[in-house]
Order: sequence, then structure tokens, then C-alpha cells
Amino acid sequence: VQLQASGGGLVQPGDSLRLSCAASGPSFGRYSMGWFRQAPGKAREFVAAVTWGGKNIVTSDSVKGRFTASRDNAKNTVYLQMIRLKPEDTAVYYCAARWDVSGGYSSREDGYGYWGQGTLVTVSS
Repeated sequence: VQLQASGGGLVQPGDSLRLSCAASGPSFGRYSMGWFRQAPGKAREFVAAVTWGGKNIVTSDSVKGRFTASRDNAKNTVYLQMIRLKPEDTAVYYCAARWDVSGGYSSREDGYGYWGQGTLVTVSS
């Protein structure tokens, strides 16, 4: 599967933004999808995941209640809805795909076999 992330940009603190990740290839509905981000000078970190069944997973306290991952299997697209953005959310955001028919997900980078190219989100006044 090939992934193309989009939707990044420059926003102000408190704004909302929705990232998209379009997937090409068969059986998209059987992939668990993850979102990661990498801030300047920092390691890539897990942000959220959405299982093939559509369950949103957010484990980081820094984004809980603000970020939601979702998917539209008919459009082969996953989304990351971000609200109340903060300057510390500034990062390159990546989507990733993991073949997972069990309905699970992974928060580890090595749990995903396919990656998009990343889209930059800058939160600044």
C-alpha cells in the first residue's frame, strides 16, 4: 500500500486542523492505520491509531481529548482531526499502515510496514 499524507500548514494556537492520508492498493480496510509525529530535534512519537474496524486509539496524554483518528474505507483515507492546537504540536506528521486482521494496532514505529511522506504542521502565533 502507498500512502500520501496531506493537510498540514501554518495555524495559530487554538486552531483546528484535519490531516488526511490517502492510501492506494487493495484491501485497505484490513490495515490498521497509525499517525506519528516528529518535532524538530526529537524522536518520532506515536500520536494515534485507527483500527480496521474504525476504533480510535489515542494513548498520549499530550493529545488526548484533542486528537482523533478516523477512517473512511470507501475513500481509502484516514484522518487525524486536531483541535485546540498548541505550539508543542508543531511537527512533521506521518501516517503509517499495518496489516492487521485482528482489529489491533501498534504504537511502535516498527509495527508499521508502510509509511507516508509526512506533512508539516506548524502552530505559531
